[in-house]
Amino acid sequence: MNKLFLLLLSCTFFAQVPKNYYSTATGNGYQLKTQLHKIISNHKDLGYGGLWQTYKTADVDDFYEKDNSVLDIYSENPKGKDLYTFKMGSSQCGIYSSEGDCYNREHIIPQSVFNSASPMVSDAHFIPPTDGKVNGMRSNYPHGNVASVKWTSENGGKLGTSNVNGYKGTVFEPIDEFKGDIARMYFYFATRYEDKVTHFNYDMFNGNSNQVFTDAFRNMLLQWHKLDPVNEREIKRNNAIQKRQGNRNPFIDHPEFVEQIWGKSSLIKTAANKKTAIVKTEKKVLSKNKKNPAAVSSSNIAAGNLYFSAYIEGSKNNKALIITNGTTKSINLNDYSIKKQTNGKGNWSDGLRIRGKLAPKQSLTLVYSSSKLNCTNSNILRLNSTELAFNGNDPLGLFFNTTLIDCLGDFNDAKTFSENQTLKRKKTNNIPSADFNKTDWEILPIDSCQ
Repeated sequence: MNKLFLLLLSCTFFAQVPKNYYSTATGNGYQLKTQLHKIISNHKDLGYGGLWQTYKTADVDDFYEKDNSVLDIYSENPKGKDLYTFKMGSSQCGIYSSEGDCYNREHIIPQSVFNSASPMVSDAHFIPPTDGKVNGMRSNYPHGNVASVKWTSENGGKLGTSNVNGYKGTVFEPIDEFKGDIARMYFYFATRYEDKVTHFNYDMFNGNSNQVFTDAFRNMLLQWHKLDPVNEREIKRNNAIQKRQGNRNPFIDHPEFVEQIWGKSSLIKTAANKKTAIVKTEKKVLSKNKKNPAAVSSSNIAAGNLYFSAYIEGSKNNKALIITNGTTKSINLNDYSIKKQTNGKGNWSDGLRIRGKLAPKQSLTLVYSSSKLNCTNSNILRLNSTELAFNGNDPLGLFFNTTLIDCLGDFNDAKTFSENQTLKRKKTNNIPSADFNKTDWEILPIDSCQ
């Protein structure tokens, strides 16, 4: 871009943002994200069918071919003539079998994540029009960088095994031209639905309303945001959607907000603030238990008896945990998380959160997705989570909100506490404890999961 174009782009942008729209966005880090959430919430829900009408002003191709066709991020060829185009309004899906048959409504964050609930299901800021066939091939897979390609769309989008450091599943990778657009849609979703996102189970999410994304996907989205900066087309789309539903994507208006919230400098400040808060509020606890900074004694557990009842550190990827509700009442799992300290060094991980409730005296088995364990327990979840990819020297903590209530291994202890073993908690010691004692556990043969 030349300087004149940048100047014109800047003038166009600022002319469209309502005066004082971001006047209360004065913070940094996650405080800024919450301020933005308050600004962009309560938009007008135009319904799922309303997306078709929004596309008529928000997603017209007057940027590439300028032929008034549908601008589809999954089929657009930014360097030449499109292989096919969709006529706005008359090419809506419908039935499709091949690329070019029709265009659909693509939820960048899949509908299944939020059970197709409103207002998420009809929020145009993260639901662009896309080719029906490509939309179907992408399915509910996360967006990410592909290592080994299984399928390629006609404009170069790829479906295949993940090359995202820290994630091993299947992902869909769009072409570079639209990676920034998609990243900023994710950042919008994380901010607009900050008050709901902890209830959404998705491989890209960490169950936390602040960072929202796992470290692996946060880093990738930051890269995409930098690789593909905001352009005129994205700004025009933002303006058009605001006219329809009344709110804006702040990360198009102010790309610098992304770094201020999710960038390294922001994370350092956030970590420092958290550390200060812990010191002030848990000073007595720290003096009693230096190994586990967020621990409390078993007699002070306000969460009730949810505890680790089994630990499987088996052959290769055979890893699993069993948590049990030892009380006479149902426990809301939304308040709990499982965190890992890799190799007994550094901080706890962001945490694996499980949704729903666990009935009295019931157990839940969490199995690592790459495991070949033959578990026959009634309640089983297979998850691709870093917390379940543990080794025998990775302490694991069960947290009630920010309080550590049960532990496998000792925090800040890199020694192997259980390798190639299955540990089953003794019934005489089924009270959660922040201090790990292996004598409280029966040692069973490797890969036992019955």
